[in-house]
Amino acid sequence: MPHKGVAIVPAAGLGRRFGEERNKPFETLGGKAVVLWALEVLENMEEVREIIPVLKEADMHAGMELFNQHGITKVRRVAPGGRERQDSVFNALHFIRDKTAFVLIHDGVRPLLEARMVRRALKALSGCDGVVIGLPPKDTIKEVAGGMVRQTLKRDALIVVQTPQVFFYQPLFDAYERAMKEAFYATDDASLVEWNGGRIRVVPGGHTNIKVTTPEDLVVAEVFLKMPREES
Repeated sequence: MPHKGVAIVPAAGLGRRFGEERNKPFETLGGKAVVLWALEVLENMEEVREIIPVLKEADMHAGMELFNQHGITKVRRVAPGGRERQDSVFNALHFIRDKTAFVLIHDGVRPLLEARMVRRALKALSGCDGVVIGLPPKDTIKEVAGGMVRQTLKRDALIVVQTPQVFFYQPLFDAYERAMKEAFYATDDASLVEWNGGRIRVVPGGHTNIKVTTPEDLVVAEVFLKMPREES
């Protein structure tokens, strides 16, 4: 398992699917902001020595005050959000001074993070450039073009990818730097490393590790919070 590393937590997105331009990471879940749930898990992990949240510039001061109020001592700096998630993560990568550290990236709107997920990924990092967690899809997946099915994909070869995703610093930064120069955008961090020739391993994720995208997701997350959880 790699030595201590840095966690980047993108939390600069707007919740357009909430019906208005609300800031999803600061929606209330179980009595506190959505983003705080994951930050508290990372705060209590000895493997993580620093947490760098990424917030909209308008939220940076209030966000830092919130983190201090809740005892998130590993947040010492907040990175400014960019136009896209990829821009935001790239901003945060420039804050990392220790190039030998591993980098963990976890969506701020996945509040049900568990330490065991992080440790599972870290244990698998040796011998590759990055590790993602994920689960096989429950539903049949079809590729569609123009409203018509082109093919039905084999589920046993597919994975629904989640965060956290963990990487060695250098292959991650190199992939980001090249992608930004070439204006290549991807939907997750591992995709950039893959595109740049890196090797990515997959380990099991969690069924409760949902992403809060709609108001209905908040309701589901509330239910999951009340369920017994395995020790991390």
